[in-house]
Amino acid sequence: MTETQGKFILRIAGIYNMLFGLVTIIFPNLFFEMAGMELPLYPMIWQCVGMIVGVYGLGYWIAAGDPKRHWPIVLVGFLGKLFGPIGFAWYLAQEVFPFKWGLIIMFNDIIWWLPFGILLYEAYKASKNQISYARR
Repeated sequence: MTETQGKFILRIAGIYNMLFGLVTIIFPNLFFEMAGMELPLYPMIWQCVGMIVGVYGLGYWIAAGDPKRHWPIVLVGFLGKLFGPIGFAWYLAQEVFPFKWGLIIMFNDIIWWLPFGILLYEAYKASKNQISYARR
C-alpha cells in the first residue's frame, strides 16, 4: 500500500466513524429499529458508544497525516475492530443479537481489518528499517 493510499484509507475511516457517531448520537434508536430489535431502555448508553466511535474517527483523521508515525492510533482502532465482532459473535450464538445486527459489524469493523492490518505492517517494516539504519 502506498503512503497516499494509507492516508486515503484513514481519511475515509475517519469520515465514516465521525458520521456513524453523529447519527448514533442524534438518532440512538435508528439501528435497533433497522435490525428489528427491542429499543434500548437507556439509549444514552448507545449515544456514548456513538461518541466513542466518533472520537475514533477524529483519531483516524489525525493518523492520516502520518500513518507510520501514528501507528498506535491505528493499532487501538484495529483492536476495537477485532474485539467488536468477537463480542457480536458471542451474543449472536446466545441469540441476544439478531443476525441483521451483523451489518453494523461488517461496516464498522470487518471491512477495516485488511487495510488497518496492512497499515500496521507497513509501520512495523518502517520501524525495523529505522532501527537497522540507526545501527550502521
